[in-house]
Formats: sequence, C-alpha cells, structure tokens
Amino acid sequence: MEENTGNDIEESEGLYEQHRFKADKGQEPMRIDKFLHNRIEGISRNKIQNAAKEGQVFVNGSVVKSNHKIQAGDDIRIMLTTPAREFKLEAEDIPIDVVYEDEHLAVVNKPAGLVVHPGSGNYTGTLVNGLLHHFDELAMKADRTRPGLVHRIDKNTSGLLVIAKTERALTHLSEQFFEKTTERKYHALVWGDLPDDEGKVDVFIGRDQRYRKKMAAYPDGDFGKAAVTHYKVLERFGYTTLIECELETGRTHQIRVHMKHLNSPLFNDDTYGGDRIVKGTIYSKYKQFVENCFQLMPRQALHAKSLGFVHPETGKEMLFESELPEDFTAVLEKWRGYYKYALRK
Repeated sequence: MEENTGNDIEESEGLYEQHRFKADKGQEPMRIDKFLHNRIEGISRNKIQNAAKEGQVFVNGSVVKSNHKIQAGDDIRIMLTTPAREFKLEAEDIPIDVVYEDEHLAVVNKPAGLVVHPGSGNYTGTLVNGLLHHFDELAMKADRTRPGLVHRIDKNTSGLLVIAKTERALTHLSEQFFEKTTERKYHALVWGDLPDDEGKVDVFIGRDQRYRKKMAAYPDGDFGKAAVTHYKVLERFGYTTLIECELETGRTHQIRVHMKHLNSPLFNDDTYGGDRIVKGTIYSKYKQFVENCFQLMPRQALHAKSLGFVHPETGKEMLFESELPEDFTAVLEKWRGYYKYALRK
C-alpha cells in the first residue's frame, strides 16, 4: 500500500509525466517495476523497465534499476519519456445550475455524470469548462486546471459545490474545509436494513492495495488517513435504507467506502459492490425489480444535499439545500411501493 505524497500525476519542468508514491509502513519488499505496474493505470511493465534503463526511476532520490526491491517508507518516483498531454483549458457552454451567486463566490448544483475538473481521459466537457463560460472571474489555483474549485464530488454523485471567484474567497473557504468547520450532508440509498437508527463510522481510508482507482477502509489505522462519517436513518425499505450522512472529514469516496465497510454499499455503486443484489430474495420478479431500479438510476445513489459555510467577506453563516434529482426520487418511489406491497402486505 502506498500513500500519495501529492498529485497522482505531476509535471516535471513542464516536459514529462511524473508519478510519485510513498510506500507505506506495511509494504513488503517488492521489485519496483512490479510495484509501479500495479499502481499506474494503463502502463506496461516494459515501459517501466525502459524508463529505468534511461535513469528515470528513483528511490529516495537515487536512480535504481528495474529489479530494485523497494522497502517500507521509500519515496518512489518515475519520469516517463512520453511527454504529458498538453491541453488548453477552454470555456464551454455547459448548463450550470447556479443556486447562489455574489461577487465573491457561487454555489452550484452539479448533476450526476458531470466530471468536476479536467484530468486523464476528461480534458473537456467538465464542470470547470462550464464555470469558465458562466463566470467572468474565478480564483485560479497554482496548477491552473481547477479554477474556482474549493472542493469536489465524484462524477456520478450529484449535489452542491461552492465555487470561489476571488483569491481571498478561495483561501478563506479552503481553510474552512481544512479546519472541518463546514457543514456537509449527503443523502444515500444503501443496501441492507441498518441495525441502528444512527451511528458513527470512524475508520481510516486509504488507497486499495491492489486497485489504485479504489479506496479501502483500514479499521486498525495502519494505512490511509483518519475519516469520520456520521449517519442517521431517514427511511427503511426492508432490503435497502435511505440515510443522511454528515462528513466530519472529506476523504476520497468517504461515504462509499464507509458504507461498504458496514456491509451496506451504496445502491448501484459499481466500484464498491452495490451494482448487484446484496440483500433480498432469489425470486425472478425481485431480480427484475432491482434491475429496473438500476436502469432508472445508472449510478451510485448519493447526493450532496446540504452545504454550509461562513461567507469569507460578510462573516454570515450560509446554508444551502438542494432537492434530490429525478433519478434518485424515482428509485425511492419504487422502493416505497415494493416495501408497502411486497414486504408489508
């Protein structure tokens, strides 16, 4: 398991693509070419070995060969000979649901399916491209690919985001997220009938040891970073439960990973096992019912419902709420009907 020391992909002097990892304290000795092959998506082992021959693989600042065995705590870096993709960040006329706006900031309601910012495989058509079209001024971060962004939510999660227009607003809002003084509540439909009406998940989250695109829960705290989610039950449907989650921290995929840890993955979450029947019967009618729900909501059932923060200029406490999108409400209605007529008749 490695813990990332910064961006997964960085640029070195603006010329080459660079990946950097720090091997966790639980890392067993392993050939560096195998380690990098397991953690960099879409790269061949031969390409890693060629980079090593060219002196572009480093451990703790020193050039190493491809058969070098890494140890726990090693700082690992590879520079690829293929130049990193260059792209110009351009404004695009993408519909943006603006909930609130003033000269300092804006709050937007992001639909599911919209990537927040440009990255590998998504260089256009993102929320950021739309923001550039809709707003004359946005605070610019150092990497210049995420103007206005204070935080983000997953592509297939819907809901509220605050956008900074000025550098002062960006700094102030970022500090609030860092200090955990913001209020963030999500609604999620999860598999199973949770035993308690409310609870707290206090389990570390870090990169999955085998699949870099996934995160994993580490109850012993040996890997990853501290993560805390508070939840309460809003409505029960027998085989699924609608809950409200309040974040104390903001780790990648936090709610999705914590619910998976409770054996109640989010409904139709194809990354963490919610895109299959987790609870229920073996009857074909039930299987068809669940499949119909999946088709109604072809993404994980997670919505950023409310967002609260202190306005960076006025000092006023701001709180915003958003309605559940149509696909979410449609699936809830299906489950209400099933629970009423099939499970409680």
